[in-house]
Amino acid sequence: MTTFFLFGGFLILVLMNIPIAASMGLASVAAIASEGMPLTSVPNIMYASISKNVLLAIPYFVLTGVLMDYAGISKRLIRLAEVCVGHIRGGLAIVVVVVACFFAAISGSGPATVAALGGILIPAMKKNGYDENMAGALVAAAGGIGVIIPPSIAFVIFAMLAGISVGKLFMAGVVPGIFLGFCYILASFWSIRKDKDKIKNVEKASWKERAVAFKDAIWGLLTPVIILGGIYGGIFTPTEAAGVAVVYSLIVGVFIYKEIKLKTLWKMFVDSAEVSAVVMFILASAGIFGWILTTSGVASDLSELVMSISDNKYVILFLINILFLIAGCFIEANSAFCIFLPILLPVMNEIGYDYYAFGVFMVTSFAVGFITPPVGANLYVACKVAGLQITGICKKVMPFVIAGALATLVLTYVPEIALFLPNVLGM
Repeated sequence: MTTFFLFGGFLILVLMNIPIAASMGLASVAAIASEGMPLTSVPNIMYASISKNVLLAIPYFVLTGVLMDYAGISKRLIRLAEVCVGHIRGGLAIVVVVVACFFAAISGSGPATVAALGGILIPAMKKNGYDENMAGALVAAAGGIGVIIPPSIAFVIFAMLAGISVGKLFMAGVVPGIFLGFCYILASFWSIRKDKDKIKNVEKASWKERAVAFKDAIWGLLTPVIILGGIYGGIFTPTEAAGVAVVYSLIVGVFIYKEIKLKTLWKMFVDSAEVSAVVMFILASAGIFGWILTTSGVASDLSELVMSISDNKYVILFLINILFLIAGCFIEANSAFCIFLPILLPVMNEIGYDYYAFGVFMVTSFAVGFITPPVGANLYVACKVAGLQITGICKKVMPFVIAGALATLVLTYVPEIALFLPNVLGM
């Protein structure tokens, strides 16, 4: 009965269009009641799920992304990328991915990356002859890189639940994030193959213009250097790095770029608090779900079921990939971690698959889920910031979904891609 209340109740509530966090919480409460456990344990479990020091990094990284957006760093990164590669045929498509990779190293969030870049890049691509729906699909896809390239909120949560190093998982995401970006560039070239004659190239910039653009963007480019350099240099922990990033962002926005005004600070704090509260509520609800999943023995039973399907490591990994890509259509990564990790971590241990590589391909799978209908959070953000229709953008997003799925398979079966940088750095 516990399995029915957990998964059956969750599915029914989701189909009733009840938010994911509420669906998990209500299904978990029903399962706890069916087990005869006291409901007074629910608030204690919710509190325990989010009262972890490492999770303090989440509101700090969210605030850093908001501050850097208000500071005008996104438009400076776009300008730098334009003067470097914008003159190439299809160069604006490359600009989108390159800027998304840089901004990902600041925001740590997929939808936040789309919101910051979409309002500028989608109209710019349309002006230069690109199909606006294709442009929206590309920005939505590239925004997903925000959860892979560190600092990543998703990685913080995965590392906390799996009991592994946040810093090492951060570093494991760098090369896969760049690899996914390269795949999206190839998909964008495929998408514009019939529209090449309509597309106008950006005028080639001089080296002087490039130097000016680089000088203007340097303070934003230093943000990931400070965050990651501080972590791997042993100067501060990931949580402390997030706090340092907030202070640095304030200094850049207020005193250097001078685009953050004191009267807008309150709105920025409220915006970041709202995003952080949503994430924490999801984690609290998912914490109950994961707890009852583990204590009732359902997780171990399902782990044994997965292992009974096949004893072939590659078959199991392929089935898990399919599971993640389907689940990514309906639920976001933070909820999925609490649902699937109690079940799949023992499976990874049994087949001898590295937890860090598992974290990378799991997060990548759900990054692809950001652009997979019907939920596809990044698609809706792109539509909102650029005034597009969801039906139009969905027609143009499939090459990026296919590219993302293929990239995920490569990362799954070649874990050395994720482990390369941590191994080089002796982590």
